[in-house]
Amino acid sequence: MNIHEYQGKEILKQYGVKVPEGRVAFTVEEAVEAAKELGTQVNVVKAQIHAGGRGKAGGVKVAKNLDEVRTYASEILGKVLVTHQTGPEGKEVKRLLIEQGCDIKKEYYVGVVVDRATGSVVMMASEEGGMDIEEVAANTPEKIFKEVVDPVTGLNGFQARRLAYAINIPKELINKAAKFMMSLYQAFVDKDASIAEINPLVVTGDGEVMALDAKLNFDSNALYRHPDIVALRDLDEEDEKEIEASKFDLSYIALDGNIGCMVNGAGLAMATMDIVKFYGGDPANFLDVGGGATEEKVTEAFKIILRDEKVKGIFVNIFGGIMKCDVIANGVVNAAKQIKLDKPLVVRLEGTNVDLGKKILNESGLNIVAAESMADGAEKIVSLVK
Repeated sequence: MNIHEYQGKEILKQYGVKVPEGRVAFTVEEAVEAAKELGTQVNVVKAQIHAGGRGKAGGVKVAKNLDEVRTYASEILGKVLVTHQTGPEGKEVKRLLIEQGCDIKKEYYVGVVVDRATGSVVMMASEEGGMDIEEVAANTPEKIFKEVVDPVTGLNGFQARRLAYAINIPKELINKAAKFMMSLYQAFVDKDASIAEINPLVVTGDGEVMALDAKLNFDSNALYRHPDIVALRDLDEEDEKEIEASKFDLSYIALDGNIGCMVNGAGLAMATMDIVKFYGGDPANFLDVGGGATEEKVTEAFKIILRDEKVKGIFVNIFGGIMKCDVIANGVVNAAKQIKLDKPLVVRLEGTNVDLGKKILNESGLNIVAAESMADGAEKIVSLVK
């Protein structure tokens, strides 16, 4: 789950991480009022969307007076920002962060992630912070320093100081930078984050070490422990189909293709998308109905797939272990009848109650193409869609 920059900064402040003073604004008038409350000569008007690269896309402006705050707020609110993370469709800006300007002496990067290679949390840092950190990672990876964190001891002081020295933080600010990093790590662990990224971390003219930006993502599987984080969810920033899927505990991710996939099991879902691609098709989604799906859940999954206007056909690929093939078959038939399905449908069933499942499909009176194997099903749906 993602949250906005201003929300992330509020969380970090609770852990003693220094951030600029700021206010959220949903209208131009609120933006001007926020700037008045902050009372500084220079303010920054920042678009709040769940994507990076806002500065390059024109979503971050420095205002030197209230008139400029009004002008920039008018320009940015309602604008569709297209960045390297939004995709070509972009995201509409519906809220702003109005923040005090600060005297930036140098920009750095600090991030905390879960590293699957080491099976540990890793803190990364670089003295090449700012808008081009992706290029730094791609072209000069030696400029990014890492510390693997032992989950028993947490991030040690010597590790934080080693990172601070490595990225050439001024010597007199090493301890401040180390404290900043340890506080960031603690927030990451306490809140079950999956990413905590500060880009840029800045050193200011008055000797502060500050998070000028903050990106926090959270492990959705741990949200039951954090009602305070769930309350920060912005549904406007999420895909409508993914929101609906979450209500029924379905694992759904929208993609750019035109073949809807309904599968049980994440591994089988990934394999299904791969084999659809292999035969020249493009999956429209990842959808795992899970091992214990009910008939209602399957019906809703079917409806969610068909809400995507790009979908030209559907491939149902079920291996019945815990999940019974007859339950899937009933869900498919009910959904197809409710929405008057008029698109190609290929179904491959194997496993528990497979014969009963096939009988239900055969007697449904619907135009369903049966597949004998995963490859057979993929090849058939690609052919029908084309």
